Amino acid sequence: MAFTRSATRRAREAGPSGWLAAPALIFFLAFAIIPLAGVVALSFTKWDGLGEITFDGVGSWVRTLTDPVTGNALWVTAKIMVFSYVVQTPISLLLGVFTAGRQRYRALLAVLYFVPLLLSSAAIAIAFKALLDPNFGMGAGLGLPILAQDWLGNSDLVLFVVVFVIAWQFVPFHTLIYQGGVRQIPGSLYEAAQIDGAGRVQQFFNITLPQLKYTVITSSTLMAVGSLAYFDLIFVLTAGGPGYSTRLLPLHMYLTGFKANDMGAASTLGVILVVIGLALALLLQRLGGTNRTASQLEGA
Repeated sequence: MAFTRSATRRAREAGPSGWLAAPALIFFLAFAIIPLAGVVALSFTKWDGLGEITFDGVGSWVRTLTDPVTGNALWVTAKIMVFSYVVQTPISLLLGVFTAGRQRYRALLAVLYFVPLLLSSAAIAIAFKALLDPNFGMGAGLGLPILAQDWLGNSDLVLFVVVFVIAWQFVPFHTLIYQGGVRQIPGSLYEAAQIDGAGRVQQFFNITLPQLKYTVITSSTLMAVGSLAYFDLIFVLTAGGPGYSTRLLPLHMYLTGFKANDMGAASTLGVILVVIGLALALLLQRLGGTNRTASQLEGA
C-alpha cells in the first residue's frame, strides 16, 4: 500500500501523462505532417493533375523561382501583408480598448463591430463587388461621381480597395483579442496612475500598451500568417486582376495548379508558403522574449 501511495504521489508531481496528447498528435500527423510531406514530394515531380506523375528533380523549383509572375506574387503578398497590418493594428487596438469598458452602450457597439466577423469571405467579396461596380454600384445609386470610379479595374486603386475590404472583415476579430487583453489588466494600475495625475493618453501609453505586449505579438502573428491565406476573398473580388495587380501567392498557387495544370509548380509554391508562414511566426514569437509565459505584471 505504501508503495502504491508513493507511486501515485510521484505521478501527480510529474503531471499528466504524455499519452493524453496521443490523439491530438495522431490527428496532427495525419492531417498536417503527411500531407505536407506529400506536397514536398510533389514539388520535385511533373504532373498535370490527371496523368502519370514523373520525377522532375528541381525542374519545378527552377521554373517557379525564375518565373517573374512568382516574384510579382511575392511582392503583392508582402504589400498586402504590410498595408493590412498598418491599417488593422491601430484600429483594432483602439476599438479593443474602447469596447473593453463596462458601459452598456459600449457592449452594444461591440456587438455591431463584430457583425462582419460572422459573414463568409465569399459573401463579403460579392457584396463589395456589387457596391463598387461603376455602373450599378453605390456611386451610380447615390449620384456621386467620385464613387463611380472603376475601383476594381484600376491597377492603381485595386490594391488599396482589397486592403480596405480585408480590414473591414478582420478588424472585429483582432478587436476581440485586444478587448480580452485590456480586461485582464488590473484596475489598480489605472487607479494609481489617476492618483499620480496621469491623464487617459498617458495611461494608454504607459500602462495599456506595455501590458498588451504579448497580446500585440499574438495579434500580429495571426495577422501576418493569416495574410498568406487571403484566397477566397480576393479570388471572388478581383480574381487576381487587373493583370497581376492582386495575384498574391495563394491565388498564384491555385491558378498554377488548377488553371495551368502544373501541380509540380503549385506544390513548390505551397512549400514556399509554408516556409514563409513558419518564418514569420517564429520571428514574431521571438520578439516576445524567451519566456513568453512570464507575467506582464512583474516589476509593476
